[in-house]
Amino acid sequence: MSACARDAGGRITVGISIPTQREERWVRDVEQFRKDAARGIDIKLQISDNDAARQLAQCENLIAQGIDVLILAPHDAPAASVIVEKAHRAGIPVISYDRLITNAAVDLYISFDNEKVGEIQARYLTRLVPKGKYIVLAGAPTDNNAKLFHKGAMNIIGPLAAKGDIQIVMDQPVRDWQPSEAMKLVENALTSAANKIDGILAPNDGTAGGAIQALAAQGLAGKVPVTGQDAELSAAMRIVEGTQFMTVFKDTRKLATAAMSAAEKLARKSAPATNAKVPNGLMDVPANLLEPIAVDKTNIDDLLINSGYLSRAQVYRKYS
Repeated sequence: MSACARDAGGRITVGISIPTQREERWVRDVEQFRKDAARGIDIKLQISDNDAARQLAQCENLIAQGIDVLILAPHDAPAASVIVEKAHRAGIPVISYDRLITNAAVDLYISFDNEKVGEIQARYLTRLVPKGKYIVLAGAPTDNNAKLFHKGAMNIIGPLAAKGDIQIVMDQPVRDWQPSEAMKLVENALTSAANKIDGILAPNDGTAGGAIQALAAQGLAGKVPVTGQDAELSAAMRIVEGTQFMTVFKDTRKLATAAMSAAEKLARKSAPATNAKVPNGLMDVPANLLEPIAVDKTNIDDLLINSGYLSRAQVYRKYS
């Protein structure tokens, strides 16, 4: 499609590259992309399955097909800079979606305030357990968001650890965000601490699930507060049953819609909405950051069920 056709309001083609469909939240992103595309946008979707080389090859293919805009959620934040360079050489703007691409001239970053996510988790945990032994898990080392979540969490936990109120028994990243890896790490920490753990900072709901499995094996599920993120159905069910204490709700419906709206504007050479600038090592990237919200037993119905994000029948099915 020519630029003239795009400027005249013709159909545009948006390439979308995301790292996985193994996590419920990414399935929801894709569902929303398809809903928004139904209004007259063609989309070409690729899933890299947490493989940076595959993501590069897939994006090269999208670029060769002549897409108008690339929405890219990188598996490996630094490695994805090559994709941005290749897209720009073809005259294609790139939206860094959910995860920030580092050291690249990204056109727009659309995500949540990810440092704030970590702060929300840590504030919740430290209010429940202001003193004690903590396990601190971080997300995948390849994911720039994981660094931001961890930084935000340590903004709160770090000063308490420096005072001696909190003892950090373990502070480890979780490879590819895998629940099985989180479970192994928590098992090891429980063993080294003779099960004397008072709180677990889990960066998302998948790692929270793995941590809770390890706790359950020691009869500690529901006794040790565990945080989370993404408001997955499994996490909502655990919150209701009392084994996971909270999650951070990032409404990916709004995120995907914001990205598709921005892609349409970029394709038609107009300016998308921004409310921040985020440094990525090369530049301050124009950004649109959405607000994350803490969810626990006190507001789960209002935020997750009444909003239509999850159904009551799903969340409470064990009690129906």
